[in-house]
Amino acid sequence: MSAGAINPMEQFEVGKLIKFDLLGYDLSFTNSALFMFVVAGLLFVFMLGGMKRSLIPGKWQLMAEGAVGFIDSMVNTSIGKGGKKFAPYIFSLFFFILFANLVGILPLAVVPGLHTFAVTSHITVTAVLAFFSFGIVLFVGLFKHGFKFFGLFVPHGAPLWLMPVIIPVEFISFMVRPFSLGLRLFVAMTAGHILLEVFGSFAVQGLNAGTAGSPIGFGVWFASMLMIIGVSALELLVCAIQAYVFALLTSLYLHDAVHLH
Repeated sequence: MSAGAINPMEQFEVGKLIKFDLLGYDLSFTNSALFMFVVAGLLFVFMLGGMKRSLIPGKWQLMAEGAVGFIDSMVNTSIGKGGKKFAPYIFSLFFFILFANLVGILPLAVVPGLHTFAVTSHITVTAVLAFFSFGIVLFVGLFKHGFKFFGLFVPHGAPLWLMPVIIPVEFISFMVRPFSLGLRLFVAMTAGHILLEVFGSFAVQGLNAGTAGSPIGFGVWFASMLMIIGVSALELLVCAIQAYVFALLTSLYLHDAVHLH
């Protein structure tokens, strides 16, 4: 890569902030871990400020109560009877992903030495969330129904002669759920950040060319800035949509585990 060129993948590199090895295992504190703590801290502060139980609720309490009501409605609609117990997990899942997505697009780079890190743009993080959710689905299904849980792979009313085809298809479609959950969030967040980085590099190079005397450079800079604004607005929407889709699909999978249909 030439000197001065911008690598759009550099923003995803995990760097060691505090190096620490224990018995040959690397337990270093990284920028990814730091921002996960930041996200967890923001979520804690958000809920702490909304738990005042004031007779006349303020704006913060209204937001927290609205968030709880939103998740409660999602759980009641998606899981139905017996789904209330899963509301705390769905709430934590939705708002952790939402806050992580939003923190990942904060323009901290305008301050020299500060760089944000999108933890949901790493497949390791999204895969852990997806497989943990899938593990809960399996545990609930097997604990509640035992071996009857495997009846999920036999659609009601399907002819017996089609079972050798239907059962493998249903099994495969069930087992790819955690992969689709993790990949969907990872790809959506990674693609948006790469686009912002690419257009940002175009803007910088166009501005440099313009100040060097090239009128085309200012045109490139202006067009790139318009694209950055548009992609940033789209990213805000994607941040919310991806958190909602992840939580909603988890709720629907839990519905299958609870009700076996």
